[in-house]
Amino acid sequence: MRIITTIAEAQARPGVKRCVLVPTMGALHKAHGEMVRVARKHAGSKGEVALSIFVNPLQFEPGSDYERYPRLEKQDEEFCRNAGVDLLFRPNVAEMYADDRSVFVVESSLSNTLEGKSRPGHFRGVCTVVAKLLHALSPDVALFGEKDFQQLVVVRRMVRDLNFKTKIIAVPTMREQDGLACSSRNQYLNPEERMQAVVLYKALLAAAKAGEKLATEVVDLARKVIGEAPLARIDYVEVVDSQTLQPVERVRPNSLLALAVVFGKTRLIDNIQLR
Repeated sequence: MRIITTIAEAQARPGVKRCVLVPTMGALHKAHGEMVRVARKHAGSKGEVALSIFVNPLQFEPGSDYERYPRLEKQDEEFCRNAGVDLLFRPNVAEMYADDRSVFVVESSLSNTLEGKSRPGHFRGVCTVVAKLLHALSPDVALFGEKDFQQLVVVRRMVRDLNFKTKIIAVPTMREQDGLACSSRNQYLNPEERMQAVVLYKALLAAAKAGEKLATEVVDLARKVIGEAPLARIDYVEVVDSQTLQPVERVRPNSLLALAVVFGKTRLIDNIQLR
């Protein structure tokens, strides 16, 4: 596995038949391993599986967990070697952003709901860093997980509107045995919070079984289930169109239930398509 830390190295690397990128912020876990497996499938035996690790400060609003976000350099490096990554791109903040930076990539429609409403400026950071990664590594394919569904939709729109050559492929949410979506933030949960956090998946399943009801009824049902966990503090529970991310009045086959819930100091997100 080759490790590079600069954009110049990324842009000067020898040409490969096919490059598939897995963008991450590190603290790698089994869901990232699944993404690497899918990446290899798309890259083929002669292609390149590239994984980037960069904790992007532009994605974190003031007072959030940027400083304490896990940075496990040695463990992540070993994880990548064992998973079969060909190229690890691990730049620092100074390499990615000039001190006097003044250009950002902003999506102005899909990013105004859900996470965008709760975390102003978050998707400006996402679009800016993803655009820089695609420019630096020139991947044919980039993989994004469905757990961060809004991020997936926003990035797809950016790639389409700015004519990047990269194809964006979604990878289904990877879950623990009890249903909790895999996340680097799960390690923040204490034992009691971790035990109660499974209520999120329980709420999603209940909503998925509700059928074509009014969105308010589905939201109320999900909130009631989440309310069974005393430590849960709901940020939002919403039913939206999975393409436009705008609220809908009635559940339709292309609807999405998305939620964000806080346990202690840890904010978790999850979603399910209401087919």
